[in-house]
Amino acid sequence: MLKPNDSQPDLRATFDTLRAAWLETRPSYAQRVDDLKRLQRAFGQRLDEMIEAISADFGHRSRHESLLGEGSVVLSEIKHTQRMLKSWMKPERRSAGWKLLPASAEIRHVPLGVVGIIAPWNYPVNLALAPLVAAIAAGNHVFLKPSEHTPRTAAFLQSLLAEVFPPARVAVAQGGTELSAAFSELPFDHLFFTGSTAVGRKVMAAAARNLTPVTLELGGKSPAIVAPSANLERTARRIATGKFFNAGQTCIAPDYVLVPQQKRDELVRLVKQEVSARYNARQGFDDYTSIVNDGQFARLSGLLDDAAVRGHERVPLLDIATLPAGRERLLAPTAVLDPAPDSAVMRDEIFGPILPIVGYASLDQAIAYVVERDRPLALYCFGDDKAEIETMLSRIVAGGVCVNDTLYQFACANLPFGGVGASGMGHYHGREGFLTFSKAMPVLRKYEPSASDLIRPPYKGLTDWLVRLVTKLH
Repeated sequence: MLKPNDSQPDLRATFDTLRAAWLETRPSYAQRVDDLKRLQRAFGQRLDEMIEAISADFGHRSRHESLLGEGSVVLSEIKHTQRMLKSWMKPERRSAGWKLLPASAEIRHVPLGVVGIIAPWNYPVNLALAPLVAAIAAGNHVFLKPSEHTPRTAAFLQSLLAEVFPPARVAVAQGGTELSAAFSELPFDHLFFTGSTAVGRKVMAAAARNLTPVTLELGGKSPAIVAPSANLERTARRIATGKFFNAGQTCIAPDYVLVPQQKRDELVRLVKQEVSARYNARQGFDDYTSIVNDGQFARLSGLLDDAAVRGHERVPLLDIATLPAGRERLLAPTAVLDPAPDSAVMRDEIFGPILPIVGYASLDQAIAYVVERDRPLALYCFGDDKAEIETMLSRIVAGGVCVNDTLYQFACANLPFGGVGASGMGHYHGREGFLTFSKAMPVLRKYEPSASDLIRPPYKGLTDWLVRLVTKLH
């Protein structure tokens, strides 16, 4: 395994080892299933260690949020993949068409080779292991680059994967931005990146030098649209869950809320009521996660400062006095009311416990606001009128949608996850993850007699007639 100070030549040597091993022996179905079973067992036994590492990296991370957002998701993905892998690997029969008879056609999903995975800091285990599970299931070898912003978790991942896999099948590289840049330039057969849109552009540019295909799981501004028919109490409850889970440090968290203007203040009151009931000194505040580092804390504080300079109303959703002493980088949940479209909280992805709430005059106006901007990674539609929901679904293109709730579209193993446009490209989870890390290789089998024995130069007589006949019969 590579260590934090490994250089670019070391990266290439590790990559070459992974590729040589893959070329020597392609992973069989039996090996893939065995790998997944061993990963499931080892990971399940080390959940407490994972929780401690993540919490140490964040300064404090809710134990239950680590279990839900990391442990549960990864174990579910492993189990689902094991159960379905045999059917995913079966060749798909296709019609060869009458013109090619006698013949048979099929598609085989074959492994690509060596896959690179660059994981982010916000869910440092989930977003490293979920794509790794898909890559292993598809029969690849994997080179993983965890985030340098969560070094204890990166060390945990390195130890876990070394316990499960031989070093020529899965390797881990730890290091900062320079190593990440060099990692992106390796000639992978596929490169999977989760992170910001800005860094995603750089990763894609680096991969392009090798014509390496990429999957980019990015972020952006994911809206929650509250339709006129929505139940406000239920909506406030579920927006609060999606927004303040992991203190908002979630790529699919609701980034801002659009609500009928006359219902804005009531929604604010209900969200504040929810937050106050969930996070308070009486309950010890152990369930509220810290901001991951000083840089992110300063960035989020800057968003609130910009709102203040612009004169936007800021509504604390939790009394700061209830925050426990001795905890670092605690940012109180805060709503920003009707911020201008060019304000920082409406321009930039927030990735924290700040919730802009914007009133709209009509549902058409709200939809137009979303459509005129980059396509979001997630769209949350709230309403009890089917026509209102269908209007939103038919006019907005998003990476994924959840109706009358938040976050759960990510947890559905039978749905693909991925962005569109500025929020990403490509999919994973379940079968889509297997397909992402596979080559759909078409195979045509020809039998006797073959038309190629008849249709060949010189194109005269019977050959001329056959060519004209085939051309006419489409």
